[in-house]
Amino acid sequence: MQAPDQSVAPPAGAENYLWNEDLAPTTKAQRTWNWVNISALWVGMVICVPAYLLASGLIAQGMNWWQAILTVFLGNFIVMVPMLLIGHAGAKYGIPFPVLLRASFGTVGARLPGVLRGLVACGWFGIQTWVGGSAIYQIVNGLSGGMFIGTPIPFLDIDLAQLISFLAFWAVQVFFILRGMESIRWLETLAAPVLLAICFGMLYWAYVSADGFDAMYAKPSAFVPGGAREGEFWRVFLPGITAMVGFWSTLTLNIPDFTRYARSQKDQIIGQALGLPLPMALLAFISVTVTMATVTVFGEEIWDPLEVAGRLGGGAALLGLCMLIVATLTTNLAANVVAPANGFCNLAPHKISFKMGGLITAGLGIAMMPWKLLDSAGSYLFVWLVGYSSLLGPIAGILITDYFFIRKCELTIDDLYMREKSYEFSGGWNPRALIALALGIAPNVLGFLNAAGVLEGVPEIWQRIYDNAWFVGAIVSSVTYYLMMRNRVAKQVAGDAVGDI
Repeated sequence: MQAPDQSVAPPAGAENYLWNEDLAPTTKAQRTWNWVNISALWVGMVICVPAYLLASGLIAQGMNWWQAILTVFLGNFIVMVPMLLIGHAGAKYGIPFPVLLRASFGTVGARLPGVLRGLVACGWFGIQTWVGGSAIYQIVNGLSGGMFIGTPIPFLDIDLAQLISFLAFWAVQVFFILRGMESIRWLETLAAPVLLAICFGMLYWAYVSADGFDAMYAKPSAFVPGGAREGEFWRVFLPGITAMVGFWSTLTLNIPDFTRYARSQKDQIIGQALGLPLPMALLAFISVTVTMATVTVFGEEIWDPLEVAGRLGGGAALLGLCMLIVATLTTNLAANVVAPANGFCNLAPHKISFKMGGLITAGLGIAMMPWKLLDSAGSYLFVWLVGYSSLLGPIAGILITDYFFIRKCELTIDDLYMREKSYEFSGGWNPRALIALALGIAPNVLGFLNAAGVLEGVPEIWQRIYDNAWFVGAIVSSVTYYLMMRNRVAKQVAGDAVGDI
C-alpha cells in the first residue's frame, strides 16, 4: 500500500480503471526495505501453523523424520528460484503483481489470473482464520472443562462454539483490515520471535517428555521392506515436493507486492534466500520432532499443534494458544490480505480500494469453509495444495517467460496503465497467454478430479502427471507461450526503472 504522504500522480493518458495510488509504482523514497527487512518478513510468514503442518503431514503419510525434513527443504529451495525471478520486476520497476500481469495477459486480461491468485489467497485467509479460531475454541473449552463441546451443525460439520470462535477471530482481522496494514506492523514484529520461542519450547517439551530424541528418530519410514507402504516412497515424495512448492506458489506470484519496496535487487535476493528455505527446514525439524514425541506421550501421532497444546493443559497451554492467536493474526494479514486486496483492486481501481479488496477477501474466506479443506493430512496436502498449484504453476511460467525471455526485463511502465498501447494486444486481452494458461492447466484436470473423488477410474499416467502439477503446468505454459510470442513482441524501449537491474 502506498504511504499516504507519498502519493504518485498518474502518467498522462492513464485510464482511471487501470490506475490508483495502491497500484502505482513505488518511488525511490519508498524503497526502504533492506535484506534484513525482507528476511524478517519471510520469517514472520513462515512461522505459522499451516507451515508446521506440512512436515508433520508427511510423517502421517509414512515418511521418517529426515525424509520429511529433506522434502520440505528441497521444495522450498526449488520454489525460491521462481520467487527471485518474479520478484526482479517488483524491485526494478516498483510495480505490484496485478500490474506486472498486464505485460503478458494484457491490460484487461490481467484481471483473470489476478482473480485466480486472489481466490487462492482467500482460501489461505480462511485456513489461517480457522487455525486462529480453533485456538480460541481450545482455550474456551480448556478453561470450562469442555463445556462448549457440542453436536456438529448439519452441513457445516462443526459445533456452535467452533463456529463462534471462527467468526470471532475473523472479526478481529476485519478490524485491522479497516484500520489499515500499518496498524498491525508492530504486532507482526512482536509475534514472529514470540512464535519462534514457542516452537523451541515445544521442541524442549518433546525432548524431555520422550527422554531424548534417539527413540523418536529410530522409527523407520513406512516405505521400507515390510512396511505398511512398502515401495511407495516416490508416490509420496514427488507430490510432497509439489505440495511444498504449492504452499508458497501464492507468494511466488505476488512477491512483487513486497519486492517493490526493496532498496535493490541484491537486497531482495539475499533477503529471500536467507528468509525462506532455512527457516522452513527448521520449522519442519521442530514439527517432525514434536509429532514423533506425541507417540511416546499420548500413544498416537498428533500432527496438529493445536491439539497437542490442548492436551497439555495448564497455564503453559493457555499462554501458548494466546500467543498463537496473535502470531496467526499478524501472519494472516501480511501473507493473505495484500495480494488478493491488490488483485480485487485491479478489477476496478476507480471503485475498489486496497481496503475494500481486503474486505472482499475476508468475506470469501468464510464462504470457502476452510475446516473442510483441513479434514485430514492427506486432503490438505494432495487435494488442496497440489490442486491449486496446478492453476498457479502455468501463471508463473508465463510471467517468467514473458519478462525474461520475451521482453528481456524491459517494460514500458506508463503503458501498463493505458489502453491502446504496448500491452493492448486484442481488446486488452492477450489470447496467446490465455491459450498457454489453458494448455498448462489441462494435463492436471483429470488427476485433480480423481484426487478430489469426483472422477474414478482415471488412468495411472494422469495421476502421476498430477503429482507434479506445478512443474508440469509451469513448463507446458512456458514453452507454449514462448513459441507463440517470440516473434510477436517488438523490441521496446526501457521504461522508467527506479531500481537496479
